[in-house]
Amino acid sequence: MSRGTVKIAAFLMLCCSRPGPLLALDLPLREISDDSAVRKELFDEWFAGPPSDVQAKSGRLKTLPGGEWVEVRVERTEAEFSIVLARELGGRFPGWAQGSWVVSRSAADGGLLRIRFFPRSDPYTYIQFRPLDAGRSLMDVVVYNSYISQRGNVPMTLERLLTAPLQDALGMANNKTLLRYFEPRVEDYAGIRTLISRIREFLPGLSFADDGAIDQNGDYVFINTLLPQTENPGLNCSGFAKWLVDGLLRPITGKRLPLGVLKQAYGQRGSSFTGPFESLRDPFFGLDWIRNLASAMNGTLKSPAFAVLEEIEVNQCPFSQIILRGGATSRTAPYTGFLSDAGFDIKGLPALLYTLAIDEPGMLYLGAVNNELAPKPRMRQYFHVAAFLPYFDDNGAFHVALFESAAETSFNRFPARYPGHYINLVRLPVEANFDP
Repeated sequence: MSRGTVKIAAFLMLCCSRPGPLLALDLPLREISDDSAVRKELFDEWFAGPPSDVQAKSGRLKTLPGGEWVEVRVERTEAEFSIVLARELGGRFPGWAQGSWVVSRSAADGGLLRIRFFPRSDPYTYIQFRPLDAGRSLMDVVVYNSYISQRGNVPMTLERLLTAPLQDALGMANNKTLLRYFEPRVEDYAGIRTLISRIREFLPGLSFADDGAIDQNGDYVFINTLLPQTENPGLNCSGFAKWLVDGLLRPITGKRLPLGVLKQAYGQRGSSFTGPFESLRDPFFGLDWIRNLASAMNGTLKSPAFAVLEEIEVNQCPFSQIILRGGATSRTAPYTGFLSDAGFDIKGLPALLYTLAIDEPGMLYLGAVNNELAPKPRMRQYFHVAAFLPYFDDNGAFHVALFESAAETSFNRFPARYPGHYINLVRLPVEANFDP
């Protein structure tokens, strides 16, 4: 069979086969093979050709000098069309595999609108270039719908970028942000991956019970009264977070945490307005709970110096703009970052956990969801607690394991469950030895 016949057969298999897992370990950025020769070859016909001619083109396969295949295809929307240079990943060409490009042009006049380059095999992480003036472009670095760098000036036009060597384009990005956000070290997450597996082993033996927890003696009790649970014992969201931390501390200390300590006020929160409602509505219960758990964990695994609020609370994020999507449209909006007595707008949680996973690999985060709630007077209440374990798997793919209320749930659905809400996060070091 000739090489051309092999390419055609592979292309037909791509179009007709069913979707399957895409598994590959990304290369360091400096080792991504250069495809500038292919981009130069395509420039006049695809990147600069008449819009009607380009949109009528059929997909085709190109070969890089090292033997790698790139699928070139056109994708269309009402107002624009994109030329996709899709690298192969697991026998498919998804368009966001490491080294892929998406070049968007106006359907009306064919002008270049933006160029996206995917430095990782992740559709939610990319470097984007947009036109600025006759000799410059704007550069954005986007992770999970958030800009960790926006509107950086690049001394190169989009046309020049389209034919430049790959490392030249990456060099432009390197001047504006830390490319480490695209180069996770998968070995740094071995401990947290082990912990996740251990938690999953114990989940079938747990069940949910409102106000339920396990006390320092190992007995199921009610958090509010400390009375024993006599029927269908279980854990609520707060009790489950304690169960998780007890499982990490007990192999070291030989005991579980007492419940009374976790209910104590921790750090500055509230005001003279909320003070009279502390006993009536307990608005800061979830916040105090996760702070006390994190303080105990950090104080034991590190030192008392790391048990203070300044060390355990997450209060910074590297982005101030996010992309809000609705159907086929999207818009950019400011992101306020950390707010005292509230934490972070939950819309930014995916990007926040991604950047935390890079900056603080192998950490566990407890979150307290909050919002201004009735009855009158409306006040901010911390009403739900969850555990987030962000990590990269052996293939370099990003995940967040989410555990709450004695179960594992979908992180992808979590922010949508709490529209308009905020979440306060605390960090806990991880020990792979887990025995609740």
